[in-house]
Amino acid sequence: MTSVVPAKSGTQWSIESGEHRATVVEVGGVLRSYAVGEREVLDGFGPDELSPASAGQVLAPWPNRIRDGHYTFEGTAYQLPLTEPARHNAIHGLTNWSRWALAEQTGDSVTLTFDLPAQIGYPWELTLTSRWSVSGDGLRCDQTVVNTSTANAPWGYSVHPYLQLSGVAVDDILLRVPGRTRVLADGRLLPIGAVKVTGSEYDFSEPRRIGTAILDTTFGDIDYEADGTSSVTIAAPDGSAEVTVWGDEKFKWWQVFTGDTLHGARFRRSVAIEPMTCPPDAFRSGRDLIVLEPGQSWSASWGVRP
Repeated sequence: MTSVVPAKSGTQWSIESGEHRATVVEVGGVLRSYAVGEREVLDGFGPDELSPASAGQVLAPWPNRIRDGHYTFEGTAYQLPLTEPARHNAIHGLTNWSRWALAEQTGDSVTLTFDLPAQIGYPWELTLTSRWSVSGDGLRCDQTVVNTSTANAPWGYSVHPYLQLSGVAVDDILLRVPGRTRVLADGRLLPIGAVKVTGSEYDFSEPRRIGTAILDTTFGDIDYEADGTSSVTIAAPDGSAEVTVWGDEKFKWWQVFTGDTLHGARFRRSVAIEPMTCPPDAFRSGRDLIVLEPGQSWSASWGVRP
């Protein structure tokens, strides 16, 4: 169903299958809500709200942060706008507040596209396509990008959903993360190294209560499952509810954020679980950075299983 309302997030596209319902919006191509029956799986936002703390946003052509917004690619230096001025970083890409266009809609799926224009700091043109669908297996996103420019383009991708378990405080959530290492970050949340998590307070390789842990943490060295995917799971301590975010083999990193820097009612209310193709500052380090040749298409899939 398409709903054109005078909302800050633009046109609303609703999809459903059985008890599964989701809403994707025009501004940012954002996943605004996802529910199963009466249970809200996402900690989303209203149609006339601005996406708070990047909730549901597509993070492209890079996830997380770039130090000073400055990087060098194939011998040329570039300067991006500092979209996180307090930390002097460029954060979360260039698609967040642009209007995406409807390409196709069915009862249980919607496909949106966005043509990213060449611009100062990122002089390449890309066409992004997100297909969102719901079924009895949960919510799924199939993401594609095509480099429509005439030169190689650097690329990274992530998404920023906040997950919640109704009636369960973040402290009481059982968290499982399949990462064997974590990135060490400085005061600007930029990487300065990596350490193994085994036996430490960041070891969530087996489900463990979050407790008082403050997480805005990048996990790497991922353990993949037999089908080539990896996943992060949150669960209620009594086993009454569980939500899994999964990503295919293209996602080599996971970011987990417990919302401790958010304000008001959103403070430590839910957990952001972000599958990432590359770590923070990848445009500078080159770590797992994807290089798209002219005309090249790239795709990945991720989803939520409640």
